[in-house]
Amino acid sequence: MIVGVPREVKDEESRVALTPSGVGAFVAHGHRVLVEYGAGAASSLPDRLYRDAGATLVDARSVWSTADLVLKVKEPLPTEYALLRPEVILFTYLHLAANPELTRVLCERRVSALAYETLQLDDGSLPLLAPMSEVAGRLAVQVGAWCLQAQNGGRGVLLSGASGVRPAKVVILGAGIAGTNACQVAVGTGAHVSILDVDPAKLRYVHDILGGHVTTVMSNRANVEEEVVAADLVIGAVLIPGARAPLLLPRTLVAAMRLGAAFVDLAIDQGGCAETSRPTTHARPIYVTDRVVHYCVTNMPGIVPHTSTYALTNATLSYALEIADAGLPEALRRRPELHRACNVLRGRVTHPAVAAAVGVEATSPE
Repeated sequence: MIVGVPREVKDEESRVALTPSGVGAFVAHGHRVLVEYGAGAASSLPDRLYRDAGATLVDARSVWSTADLVLKVKEPLPTEYALLRPEVILFTYLHLAANPELTRVLCERRVSALAYETLQLDDGSLPLLAPMSEVAGRLAVQVGAWCLQAQNGGRGVLLSGASGVRPAKVVILGAGIAGTNACQVAVGTGAHVSILDVDPAKLRYVHDILGGHVTTVMSNRANVEEEVVAADLVIGAVLIPGARAPLLLPRTLVAAMRLGAAFVDLAIDQGGCAETSRPTTHARPIYVTDRVVHYCVTNMPGIVPHTSTYALTNATLSYALEIADAGLPEALRRRPELHRACNVLRGRVTHPAVAAAVGVEATSPE
């Protein structure tokens, strides 16, 4: 199979879908790999490393027009729509529930589109979302602390506090991978941390691994309101695989938050979990609404692209090799998790949550 790796065109997206060692793995399996010139440069992976690993360096049009399997990091943008070919296999983060226009284009062009974020194991875990969720969760505390600085419109609060001064109160909504990693970092700074979730088993796990240095709270409307209005920093880390993020913070609740509090929305790729959330970029990452500093960057791991690229390839490589080695139909039969990753096949939406979000009927991949 011919595997293509284009350079990411999304504004300020510095990651690349495959490392040079990943290229070497495909070549060792007898596949040909096309990498766009400069695809890895922003991740500190120059072209010579890809060439040395066995890749052929080409331009973007050659990648899209030749490859059977295209590996990306982010969803295709309108400038790439014309390059999408019927029956090409696209494997990337798609987040189609929040993007009906892209869903329509993928159907019209009969692309076989598999999403990293909906590849789900039998135990419910999301192995391709996990590495980026881990990175985003850890970054959330870092950028949240920055948002709280006075020059950014924040309260001027130090997360750790100081001798004789209370630490900041950090509230994390969701105890999945992103929320748990945010919790670990926030506790490490010395902040007073509360984490909420609807699953008591997840809260029990967080409580156990952090030795009781965190307050775990069952998530319901009353508890969310009580915690959020008292917080200096709120991190939204809720996720429903393939579906739009639940709206946990209506505008009235955001308006009730402390003057200069910060809100980091990790769910923004799936539409955001606050009524006041709207996507931002790394160039202009924050805005102030209802006196609260919002950070809603849609590709947070892109600010640490070297780490993120290696973490992503570590997770995706075995599945991409399975598709290349066996072909898509056989790979779907062998791996139920790949079956769940299917969002669009031959002009039909195949993931139930995506179909519900965009208002169409789901068709089974079979």
